[in-house]
Amino acid sequence: MAQPPGASPARRPSLGAVGLALIPCTAMCFTVPLWDRVTPFVCGLPFNLFWLIGWVLITPLFMWGAYRREAARHRADGSDP
Repeated sequence: MAQPPGASPARRPSLGAVGLALIPCTAMCFTVPLWDRVTPFVCGLPFNLFWLIGWVLITPLFMWGAYRREAARHRADGSDP
């Protein structure tokens, strides 16, 4: 498929950005045997619910970090992010 005039080619993300994006996914999906229990209660919630809500709330920080890494990489290359 031809690119529109003035469009830059797609680039692969950096390993650091992919790593930052995979941290929340790994924490929520692949650590289930470590936190799959109801007790103790944290802030009135069962531990497993607290764990998932906590990761859902901090995931944007990891995505922001991945974006910042990619933006810095594009600035260093002289291309638009």
